Amino acid sequence: MPKVLRIINRFNIGGPTYNAAYLSAYLPPEYETMLLAGSLDEGEESSLHVLDELGLKPVFIKEMKREISPIEDMAAYRKIKEIIREFKPDIVHTHASKAGTLGRLAAASCGVKVIVHTFHGHVFHSYFGKTKTEFYKNIERYLAKKSSRIIAISERQKEELTIEHKICDPAKIAVVPLGFDLDRFQQNTTEKRTAFRSYYNVADDEIAIGIIGRLVPVKGHALFLEALKYLLDNTNKKVRAFIIGDGEDRAVVEAKATELGITFTTEHKPAHKATLTFTSWIKDIDGALAGLDIVALTSLNEGTPVSLIEAQAANKPIVTTNVGGIANVVLKNETAFLIENRSVVDFGTKLKALVEDDDLRHKMGEKGWAHVKDTFHYTRLVTDINALYTQLLNA
Repeated sequence: MPKVLRIINRFNIGGPTYNAAYLSAYLPPEYETMLLAGSLDEGEESSLHVLDELGLKPVFIKEMKREISPIEDMAAYRKIKEIIREFKPDIVHTHASKAGTLGRLAAASCGVKVIVHTFHGHVFHSYFGKTKTEFYKNIERYLAKKSSRIIAISERQKEELTIEHKICDPAKIAVVPLGFDLDRFQQNTTEKRTAFRSYYNVADDEIAIGIIGRLVPVKGHALFLEALKYLLDNTNKKVRAFIIGDGEDRAVVEAKATELGITFTTEHKPAHKATLTFTSWIKDIDGALAGLDIVALTSLNEGTPVSLIEAQAANKPIVTTNVGGIANVVLKNETAFLIENRSVVDFGTKLKALVEDDDLRHKMGEKGWAHVKDTFHYTRLVTDINALYTQLLNA
């Protein structure tokens, strides 16, 4: 029975949690899996409910945190080595940067046969300055040499890792898209829509636009607010907007809304009528998507954005910046409008087109489910990873 030690940065809301959880729960029974995770950052929302639903009981290493800390990082590294010596895994599979660094170094030190790392995103642009970015690139180049295989979650990400940033040779990379339980986005949609719109006091003739994700600089919420302001100034339709998520930039985003004259309310007064609602995190995101009419994304950098996969599974049209692996996730001009230049006018104009044209909105939304239901389902993910593990173990 092959043993897999799966290591993830932390269980915050996002794609890595689902990826690690579904692989831990649904790999064929001949695998024995142990799941390790670090600590949440302050203010992050936990995604442990995903693991609870799957009956998973991870092991936590409290010293493994997002920020670099030589003392705590060394303590986490030692604990991972102890676990490797006791568990004796055939495969160590790491997810995201901190787990990828400590986990791969520990696995290599202990002579683990197969070492796999999944890039869920990267920090090679739009995060740091040139010197710090190059420092992280050099670390990843070194770690790639310790890896049996690197997993990119889209073809675009593979190009970034190999051609643009030269992290490793293309032959070392396998492209394995993420996988999710998407069926829930097609279930009880009428009831979910009614519940969401009743809770937030959204009228039937109001078009609801939502953006979902962490409130951090790389997500570019200022563009969303500026495009919303453009839309409000150029349409007679009734519009409500929702910022779903939370994070370190919450006060900055709220201040931007005030600067633009966009009235807003918060999760503490959800039924208060305002143009914009900050909902904070919503765990049952299928309910939120059922209540929305349009989904937006304004990121400066993305791997594979979960919110856009889920939006298509819920049959919602999209307006998004064209960065990272987004073009590999949506169908251009069929399920999503892609904005190339971060133009407020372009973004706002595309939102306006969807707000004012019911047929266009419904037509683009209807194509989403057919596009994602197989490509991004967790059963496909498990099949792909099982095949990769088998190949590497037999090599």
